[in-house]
Amino acid sequence: MKIGELSTQTGITVEALRFYEREGLITPRRRNSGYREFTTEDVERIRFVARAKALGFSLREIRELLELDAVPDATSGEVKDALREKLRQVQEKIEHLQQIRHALEQLECSCDGSDVRSECPILRYMKGVPAKPSVSQPLSAPMQGAA
Repeated sequence: MKIGELSTQTGITVEALRFYEREGLITPRRRNSGYREFTTEDVERIRFVARAKALGFSLREIRELLELDAVPDATSGEVKDALREKLRQVQEKIEHLQQIRHALEQLECSCDGSDVRSECPILRYMKGVPAKPSVSQPLSAPMQGAA
């Protein structure tokens, strides 16, 4: 099958399929005419890539999973280890996002929306200027050390 048909069958754009080919995730045969020739195995492989991407795996990690899948004597424990590492990374991201949410909530509470721009506590924080004392909730230093 040609790349357009592969795209239709998998729901992956032609551009993404070409990218996956450049990255070595798929290696179609070439016809004498130069057209790529894809097989049902390529359809399965692309669906594997799409599912892994949906779970947050990077292309490098997907490549490693595909390599594990290709090794006849690889154990499911190796695959589970890769999944556990991804789960740990996701948990770490969630915790970081919760810290960001908390900091944003603090910034939102620090501003009643009626200050002139030069006194805006949100902008003052972004510039690193100390907040003016107010009767409202004080702003603790959110996101210390954030880049």
